[in-house]
Amino acid sequence: MTAVGNGAQTAGRPTRLPRSARRKQLLAAAQEVFVAQGYHAAAMDDIAERAGVSKPVLYQHFPGKMELYLALLDTHCDAIVAKVHDAMASTTDNKERVSASVRAYFDFVDHESEAFRLVFESDLRNEPAVRQRVERVEQGCIAAITDTIISDTGVSRAHAELLASGLVGAAETAAQFWLAGGRQVPKAEAEALVAALSWRGIASFPLQGESA
Repeated sequence: MTAVGNGAQTAGRPTRLPRSARRKQLLAAAQEVFVAQGYHAAAMDDIAERAGVSKPVLYQHFPGKMELYLALLDTHCDAIVAKVHDAMASTTDNKERVSASVRAYFDFVDHESEAFRLVFESDLRNEPAVRQRVERVEQGCIAAITDTIISDTGVSRAHAELLASGLVGAAETAAQFWLAGGRQVPKAEAEALVAALSWRGIASFPLQGESA
């Protein structure tokens, strides 16, 4: 197994990395191991070996495997929520907003790191701390879209949340189905199909000031 880059070597010994850089290195190694093996099969020994460090060094930064896993999960949960927020803020054209939000999910599942597996396919979904973070992703993405729908259409929050949950669910499920099916449809075309389906539903709700 090849170790994640461990910095320059000096007199046969690895250069001491700043704490933030070491933490980043350990997280990168852990992500590769967790994605490949799942949480239960992964061992701290595997992660230390992948990072090219000793177990004591690993434990200096993370007291246990769960803490390491949750740190990774936090990083990627925050990333997908930020992508959807950015999609909503990227334009005032609502059709483009729908396309951008769908693209955010496809980009996330299609990334070479396969980090989406930690969020959407975790073998720890029944663990309260993990479930809380996964639910936070869904709630954060729904909230970002809900606020835009309310602002533009004036529908109630309950109605807007239901519409937003439909868009989030469609984008997430379709992106994972597309990937699991071997990317048989070109990515841009797949995104456009899902966005068109979602837009045709949401576009039926008139903007504030327009008649139905």
